[in-house]
Amino acid sequence: MSLRIRFYGVRGSHPVPGPTTLRFGGNTSCVEVRADGKIIILDAGTGIIPLGKKIVRENGNQKEMLITLIFSHTHHDHTQGFPFFQPAYMPKCKLFMFGPRTFLEDLESTLEHAMISPFFPVQLREMPALKTIRSIDSSQVIIVPPGGRAPELHNLHHDEFDIPRGAVVIRCLQSKAHPNGVMIYRIEQDGKSLVYATDVEGYVGGDTRLIEFAREADLLIHDAQYEIDEYVGINGIPHQSWGHSTPQMAVEVARKANVGRLVLFHHDPDHDDEKILQMEKEARREFPKTIAAYEGLEITL
Repeated sequence: MSLRIRFYGVRGSHPVPGPTTLRFGGNTSCVEVRADGKIIILDAGTGIIPLGKKIVRENGNQKEMLITLIFSHTHHDHTQGFPFFQPAYMPKCKLFMFGPRTFLEDLESTLEHAMISPFFPVQLREMPALKTIRSIDSSQVIIVPPGGRAPELHNLHHDEFDIPRGAVVIRCLQSKAHPNGVMIYRIEQDGKSLVYATDVEGYVGGDTRLIEFAREADLLIHDAQYEIDEYVGINGIPHQSWGHSTPQMAVEVARKANVGRLVLFHHDPDHDDEKILQMEKEARREFPKTIAAYEGLEITL
């Protein structure tokens, strides 16, 4: 059994189509994880639009498709592709969506507000897919069982549950290192693991909670939006407390957590291909098994 990770959107803030972003791509955050037929999607930026079309083509005339969609948070660049996600318009699709609350508002209400008239012509409840939407926190774990069964949400401290062989286990870590908070995820199946830590900001000495959460993971996907000069504001606006990291912050987490590989993610929309290549090269000096995420990048664990 294996986890296959494919990147469909790697940008932060807003899409950036054009000739200077062809190598890394201009779509906002979306990562697909395939686990023996199970489809798990991390975030619904504009990258989810081509992913949705691909899923529909693959599905063909099958009677049913089951998709687990997980949101790190509901800022626009992580949700803006969802209204154009083709499977959500198909009655045969069972769509299970999980994500954190925003203040006291649950995930379903937040998504509803993003699609309300007059801002979008189709409301969330009008999408024909069978949707199950659940707000989650760090005390819960998502189990995606084998055999095409629906995902299960369990409370770590109160529920008794078994993890069947072949199931995907998704653990959560809520972080305040981003405005309004963000959820970090660790996805595991039969000894393979990846951590998705977008929209996080590093601390001096490293984020100890994230380092422990990512301990010994095979793959760490980590925010790396700003260069150091941009972060501290040399010749420009400082970006401290904006909720994003530098490649050096990502490397520090990767080294201290002893992860297998590091993917730099959530590229700044003002960074062209050459700038990202430079940032990747600098990060590799400190952590050789580093790659800057690009659309179409596929990693198998």
